[in-house]
Amino acid sequence: MTRWFRQPPPRGVLLAFLVAGLAACFVIEQFGLVDDYVRFVLITLGINIILCVSLNLVNGWMGEFSVGHAGFMALGAYLSACVSVKWLAWGDPLWMFPLAVIGGGLMAGAVGFLLGLLSFKTRGDYLAIITLAFLMIVKSGLENIPYVGGPRGFLGIGNHTTLLWTAVWTVLTLWAIRNLVYSRFGRGIVAVREDEIAANAMGVDTRKAKLAAFVVSSFFGGVAGALFAHQLQFINPGVFDIVKSTEILVMVYLGGIGSLAGSILGATAFTFLSQVLQPLGTWRMVILPLILVLLMIFRPRGIMGMREFPWFVPRREFPAKEGKK
Repeated sequence: MTRWFRQPPPRGVLLAFLVAGLAACFVIEQFGLVDDYVRFVLITLGINIILCVSLNLVNGWMGEFSVGHAGFMALGAYLSACVSVKWLAWGDPLWMFPLAVIGGGLMAGAVGFLLGLLSFKTRGDYLAIITLAFLMIVKSGLENIPYVGGPRGFLGIGNHTTLLWTAVWTVLTLWAIRNLVYSRFGRGIVAVREDEIAANAMGVDTRKAKLAAFVVSSFFGGVAGALFAHQLQFINPGVFDIVKSTEILVMVYLGGIGSLAGSILGATAFTFLSQVLQPLGTWRMVILPLILVLLMIFRPRGIMGMREFPWFVPRREFPAKEGKK
């Protein structure tokens, strides 16, 4: 690691970076600087960053292995669609859409809380089995609920996911999870990954830490699902299957576990790689999981695993003497 990575960045760099990103998205949206295809890809990139960062909180910083993130995405997508199409269809999209997104996130977070209460009574690899079963339950349940379209899917969703709204939620996700991870409570989450028994012996309420991380991860997974639903304007239970969860896992482990920069890198690489592989059709579903297998063998922590760019790290995390040189 170079010396530049050991020194704290100037104050306000992260805030300036995030504000500049929001301003750029506002200008692009307002003046139509890109065509519809590029705009679609940029919105997809923002949604993928939210999915990647939120799952990284559980699989990266907490050290567990969840494979059911697409289930929380589905809950957020369907609940937000119900809010905007069936419950508040008469409302102004300016305030109705944020309510729909927040509602989708809260629905996913609430289910994540209940699932966490049950799953964290076990240890080891059981979370992967439980979340996989949860994903199958959600998918099968949605296929058998006529109110939300059943197997035919949910039609008539408004096109409310703009580039600016996606950027706002992406920034909020990065800011919230960054502050959580580097907080005192977040240290308890990381301690679970290092050694849960030792963390428990040192006074960390490991069950509470794991549950909180899982709820936050589920909430932002639901937010991503809400944005996804109002981007495509049509959702089907088949979209939120094990393949979708595998795609999110590829993003997490490609960029690097336990790293915000890695999550952004992984989501970006995956988004553009998916666009490049689109002409291959079904072979795309072979190549992407193969990437995950190769990553697990040759670089299990990913490209930026356990490393971070300095502007994502609070200044208090750097030694005082390093800042004075």
